[in-house]
Amino acid sequence: MENFSLILAIVVVTALAFDFTNGFHDTANAMATTISTGALKPKVAVAMSAVLNLVGAFLSVEVANTISKGLVDETGIRPEVIFAALVGAILWNLLTWLVGLPSSSSHALMGGLIGATIASAGMGAVHGDALVTKVLIPAIAAPLVAGLAAMLATRLSYRLGKKADGKAAEKGYRTGQIASAGLVSLAHGTNDAQKTMGIITLALVAGGAVAPDSDPPLWVILSAGLAIALGTYLGGWRIIRTMGKGLTDLQPQQGFAAQTSAATVILASSHLGFSLSTTHSVSGAVMGAGLGRKGGVVRWSTATRMFVAWGLTLPAAALVGALAEYVTGLGDWGTAVVAVFLVASSAAIWKVSRREVVDHTNVNSSDLNDREEPAGVVTTAIAAVTPPPAGTVTEDLTATVPASASASEPTRSQATV
Repeated sequence: MENFSLILAIVVVTALAFDFTNGFHDTANAMATTISTGALKPKVAVAMSAVLNLVGAFLSVEVANTISKGLVDETGIRPEVIFAALVGAILWNLLTWLVGLPSSSSHALMGGLIGATIASAGMGAVHGDALVTKVLIPAIAAPLVAGLAAMLATRLSYRLGKKADGKAAEKGYRTGQIASAGLVSLAHGTNDAQKTMGIITLALVAGGAVAPDSDPPLWVILSAGLAIALGTYLGGWRIIRTMGKGLTDLQPQQGFAAQTSAATVILASSHLGFSLSTTHSVSGAVMGAGLGRKGGVVRWSTATRMFVAWGLTLPAAALVGALAEYVTGLGDWGTAVVAVFLVASSAAIWKVSRREVVDHTNVNSSDLNDREEPAGVVTTAIAAVTPPPAGTVTEDLTATVPASASASEPTRSQATV
């Protein structure tokens, strides 16, 4: 540690700041459905998630090694490059948090790293094969696999529980949700905390503090776990509201199916060293669970905005990372300018967020539910080929009725349980 310079210390602190934003940005992945269905109170849910994120950080280092050894050529990286990458990742996290969109902190980090690396050392310093096989392909496959699994699990849950006592079954599924939410939190710590471990280890190698090809030191694992746990405890309430109420209305059966499916996908990818987005996995699972319930409606306007954010994450973070690297390359004063810009921009975003406060007291507000969307083509098509469970009545899936309809007719589709 004798080569631990000032710039390296700045990079480590900035990386932990990113890890903190990663925590509150991604709390929704583990706890949004549990909070929205009432299985846990909001503050209890985020506290539980924080503890399990910390535990998960110690379970594996495979994803950390993908970041520190596999994505870019570590021999051509300076600590300033990693600092620039973190600037791009943090600003994207904060912007998407401000508008309540579940985007990938993982892809923001990797986008910033790729952009800064290209600006510093050229395209040849990025390992394209690792980018495709361990980042891009999982980014596309994860939400599809998790969504399909959640849709099938939801249908199976309703089919198996159709003869069960309603209140008893709902209580059982709420209990199952708590367990599955804990599993997602554990998986998030295993996957996402490792990304910060990987980026700090890469900085330590670049700064000459540790030998190349080293695994993350224990203090890196501990500090990354604590930072993401603290961020998780504070709760990204804006994104929790979008994930829990903005995409679809979830019942306990759906919440349990979504979280279990997502956790399975995340843990499997962590074991294989894939730098998977937990946001993509959980969002896909939530939409799949929404489609799996007869009469369930996914709000495709919200989903479309989310998909656009997903597509922009890598290039947007890469662009900011590249610009930041260009400025830091001008010397120490350039690094100082970038640092001041990061702090000022973060403060400005926080100030704007105070105009409409979202916290644990209003995270389950019905405002989003009041803006109902008509059933779209996908929802209608899936509902049309889904036979109604025995003993139930098939409801009209249209979200509106003619103006001449009597006051006694329903104005929106009702969920079939």
